[in-house]
Parts: sequence; structure tokens; C-alpha cells
Amino acid sequence: MATRMFPPPKRSVLAALAAASGVLSLVACSGGGGSDGGGDEVTLQLNWYPYGEHAPFYYGVEQGIFEEHGISLTIEAGQGSSKTVQAVGQQSYDFGWADAPALLANIDQGVDVRSVGVFLQSTPSAVQVFSGTGITEPEDLRGRTIAVSAGDAVTTTFPLYLEAVGLTEDDVEQQNLDAAGKNAAMMSGQVDGLIGFAHDQGPKLAEESGEEVSYLRYTDAGLNFFSNGLLAHTSTIEDDPDLVERMVAATSQAYSAAQEAPGEAVAAMEGRDPQLPSAEVLLHQWEETIPLLHTENTRGRAPGVTAEEDWRQTIEVLAEAGLVEEAKETSAYFDASFTAEER
Repeated sequence: MATRMFPPPKRSVLAALAAASGVLSLVACSGGGGSDGGGDEVTLQLNWYPYGEHAPFYYGVEQGIFEEHGISLTIEAGQGSSKTVQAVGQQSYDFGWADAPALLANIDQGVDVRSVGVFLQSTPSAVQVFSGTGITEPEDLRGRTIAVSAGDAVTTTFPLYLEAVGLTEDDVEQQNLDAAGKNAAMMSGQVDGLIGFAHDQGPKLAEESGEEVSYLRYTDAGLNFFSNGLLAHTSTIEDDPDLVERMVAATSQAYSAAQEAPGEAVAAMEGRDPQLPSAEVLLHQWEETIPLLHTENTRGRAPGVTAEEDWRQTIEVLAEAGLVEEAKETSAYFDASFTAEER
């Protein structure tokens, strides 16, 4: 994948990253060979309501992977990565699972957390359209209406995608809607497509509509940046590095195991939340997640192990988009201590 060079950064837009307020408790994940065996009680808040990307956590509990590492894991839902980062910053949870743009932006604003491992290393950001629209390549977006959500990372980096494919913001009509509104507008034909996470929204749209969904992925245009991964408060990292090391190792093992048994991994989510998509959608979501777990620089390495080149590209992209104020050193955002031995 080509690495792009970027001009000086713009201002931060952290405030626009904040998702809807509130945090919903999900479940204490025990049983089925999970956390009943004891260990350190550990809480993890997800970036959103559970969907296929999160299957490895549930599978890891069910298969006793976290227990093997001395962790009794409780998983809770979130309502946006920015809220999750802030909740971990307030030490309401031991660990968070959040999108890199929200993590970096919050760190820039003084939230005392760090990434301890990025697991989705290729962005799932994409323009998503029903295949029947005739939109098959970026040039077909000219004159079309695309639903966006102002302030989120996918929308804020959309101008960079348009530039990469030879279009301008004036070439595409953008309709600002919330996440639910984007889906509804695409389903009703109010818009020609939407931008979002292809491994999340796309499978749900396909099931609900009965139509095939096509993707114009940011990565296909050479635009990539990190997505979701683990974060912890700096005091947790400093005071209990052994716990952090075990959590990162267990998560990495769980993501590896879930790749080997996709159906079983998704089945471990059954009944965990009333808002879960169908089993078919969950499986599709997880299968769409697997290719995101590595870049060309980390292929063959354990899940969660990152390359410095990819960190620099992420930071530079987000600086150009204005999501961070300046392209700081990687160490300002990431503690490499817990994945360095896996390199």
C-alpha cells in the first residue's frame, strides 16, 4: 500500500468527535469456559454496541483464553470511541476498545491514556452504495448525494479520499445525518450512499434491504490509518504493567483463535445483547474484519503488533485532516512495551 506524504497539520476537531452521551452496560461475560475460574477482575468498554468485530472477546472468554492469562473479563458496551477514551481516562474502566482518531484527539486534549495495541490496522472507512446504483468507481460519485456524519473520523478524512481519487468536495453533495439516519436515508433512496465502516454497516444494510452492497474503500485509494485497538490509563500502565501485558496477550490470542474458528467465535456472542445483529450478519462482519487486522508491514505478526511506519502514516493523515493538532512522536500516543517482544 502506498504511503502518502502530507502537508502541515490543521486544527483539532476533538469536540466534533464526541459521540452521543451515555454508556450502556452490557454483560459480565462468564460461563462457557470463561471467567468463572477467577483471576483479576478486569473491565473493558467497547467502542459501540457489540457487533462482529468484537467476537474475539466473547470467544476468548468462552474458551478460557482470558482466564488462562489470569483475567476475569467483563465486557461493556459503549456509545462512541471518544466516550470510551474519556471513560478510561476517568478510570471508570480498566481498558477501552476505541478508534485511533478518537484516541489521538483525546490524548492531544490531555486525556491521560495510551494505546497498548492496535488490532484493526487498516481503516474500514468506505463509501457504501447499493450495487444497483451503478456506482462502481470513484468517478461515479460525481454529482451524487452521500450521507455523512459531521465530525466523525470517516467524514473528516473524506476530503482526503476525494483528493486521492481526483475529486473535490464540490463534486459530491454531502448530507449530514447521524448513524441511524444515514442507514435509513440509504435504505429509502434519499441518498445514493453513505460513508462509514464497511465491516459494520455494510452487512446490516445488505440483510435489511436484501440488496448487494458495494464499497469504495479508502484503502483502495492509498489512504490508510489505524482503527480500533486497546487503550489503558497511563497509571494502569505504570502501576500494573503485568496486567496490561496479560490483557494485550490474551486479546491477541483471542483474535488469532477467532480467525481459526469464525463460526464458533460469532456463536459465543449469542444472547449477549438484545441489539445484536443476526448470526449471519455477525459472521459477515467478523469475516470483513479479518483482512483489517494487518498491513503489509505487519503481515505474519501476532494481532495487535504494529509497525512504526504505520503509526507515522496514521498520525500524519490525522494531522492533515485536523483530527490532531500536530504530528507528534508515536510515543505520545502509544506504549510499545507490550507488543515489542512479538516483533
